[in-house]
Amino acid sequence: MSRTIIDRRAGTVTLFAFDEGQGLSEHAAPFDALVHVIEGEAAVALSGKALRLRSGEMAILPANRPHALRASKRFKMLLTMIRSRKGAG
Repeated sequence: MSRTIIDRRAGTVTLFAFDEGQGLSEHAAPFDALVHVIEGEAAVALSGKALRLRSGEMAILPANRPHALRASKRFKMLLTMIRSRKGAG
């Protein structure tokens, strides 16, 4: 489940909720993103490196780097996507 909270030209903020075992398959995005865990726990793969994020923790997902996540237990996160590019401003 996801719900977009803010959708602007400069970026988006989206709330995601996953049941245990659910997640997002590996992909890359053209912009930097910040994952902020609100509740639960998730395994995150970032360019082949394994991370475990728990409530209150954050990770930066750099642009154009492959990443995926899977809920280790029920999991909620805010994803903030910054759509601007370096030097564009």
